[in-house]
Amino acid sequence: MTYDRLVCANCAAPVSEGRCPVCRANRERMQQPFGGLTPGALLALLVVLTTAAALLAR
Repeated sequence: MTYDRLVCANCAAPVSEGRCPVCRANRERMQQPFGGLTPGALLALLVVLTTAAALLAR
């Protein structure tokens, strides 16, 4: 999901407008590479990629 469709719970404005500090912080976080992924999702992705590489090497 992109931040242009998210609504801030703090100020009830679209996050893409960045009206409050919460909006601006979330907008910056989501603009980073893999910023929208949780650490658990990143770990799961790493496990899947490692498993795929091991299967291809065999």
